[in-house]
Amino acid sequence: MVGGAGTDPRRIGARQAAAHRRLREEKTMNLPSMRLEMRAAVAHLTFTQGERGNPIDGAFCADIRAVSIELAARPAVRAILVTAEGRSFSVGGDINAFTADLDALPAKVTGWAGDLHDGIARLQRLNAPMVAAVHGVCAGGMTAFVAGADVVLASDKARFVSAYTGIGYSCDAGASIMLSRRLGHARAKRFLLLGEALDAQAALAAGLADEVTAAEDLAARAGALAARLAAGPSFAYGEIKRLFQTVDHQPLEAQLALEAASIARSAATADARAALTAFSNKERPTFAGR
Repeated sequence: MVGGAGTDPRRIGARQAAAHRRLREEKTMNLPSMRLEMRAAVAHLTFTQGERGNPIDGAFCADIRAVSIELAARPAVRAILVTAEGRSFSVGGDINAFTADLDALPAKVTGWAGDLHDGIARLQRLNAPMVAAVHGVCAGGMTAFVAGADVVLASDKARFVSAYTGIGYSCDAGASIMLSRRLGHARAKRFLLLGEALDAQAALAAGLADEVTAAEDLAARAGALAARLAAGPSFAYGEIKRLFQTVDHQPLEAQLALEAASIARSAATADARAALTAFSNKERPTFAGR
């Protein structure tokens, strides 16, 4: 992660409040570093600082938090599609922001990470699955953010770079958790310690990407997948997501108990009842997301 130098939190708050109002009226929320658009049941989150390489800075961290709050208040959102403008998905931390005031940096980093982590945690709790469509360079904290997506699609030109130790940093953005879940603990630690870079095929082999597609097909493939998820059983998706968040630190019996409670809750939903009726009638189920 990183942060933008000299950003006034009061100005950010005012811009975000105006953006929230505009989203309710126009289905679009324009923030300093990203845009959120509601298209049917899919929320399209686009990083919009392509000319700068979509850096993670103070505005980005605040914007992720604002977007997460907006999405958490919208149960009609049933899938999230994350894309980026420009040549790079994200170059990672904004070095200019880091070097603007080195003495004040530790305190600023604490605030920036607080916003970013609050947003990430809230996004992880949503029922809506998140699809990330990665092109070009995806570096630093953005590798962790992307690793937290439920499905990661990578262009054949994508490149995933762990850049933290190159500037003497440890990690944030959930890197120790998200990368471990995708790569395994030992592989994730090596990726971070050695500042490794993985091309699309290497990321696929390691588990950081779920699918690699031709660059010209990435947008269409990602859009189709997000639409498919948006038409699915959203409550069940959320239950599955939450079960996988606890699996690493629960004993077997406790995890089985969580699964039993989860599937019972799912069985009580309108979607489950409608799907069972459809199957018994040899029809395709239609899910309403509840």
